[in-house]
Amino acid sequence: MTTALSTASAPTGKAWTIGLWVAQILLAAFFGFAAYMKLLMSPEALAGMGLVWAQEYPMWFVRSIGFAELAGTLGIVLPALTRIQPGLTPLAALGFSTIQVLAIGFHLSRGEGALTPFNFVVLAVALFVLWGRSRKAPIAAR
Repeated sequence: MTTALSTASAPTGKAWTIGLWVAQILLAAFFGFAAYMKLLMSPEALAGMGLVWAQEYPMWFVRSIGFAELAGTLGIVLPALTRIQPGLTPLAALGFSTIQVLAIGFHLSRGEGALTPFNFVVLAVALFVLWGRSRKAPIAAR
């Protein structure tokens, strides 16, 4: 009877897969929009959207963050979706985690601590995908 209870309350492999895909899509949407902003918008437009720091740093810095976010956006979804080099998906999640840790430090150093709770949420989602696609529900290559 204990076995029946423990297996009935444990999430199935399908639930993990769905949860991980939802997390991957959320990360792709968030970082895809962030990449779009940093790659295509002017520093003034970015400042108008709340990224005041974009006017204080060289554009190569802002654009390089955008390129990293764009690469992660592609890497968090495409390898898993196509099952071509699916090991890149956890690496993209690791990259997003790194971006968030650096963003938290950056915002704290600028006295923008009010922005960090959102960074911690995004960090948690990225770490969930990193763990899930590495250990719990990895995607097999073709």
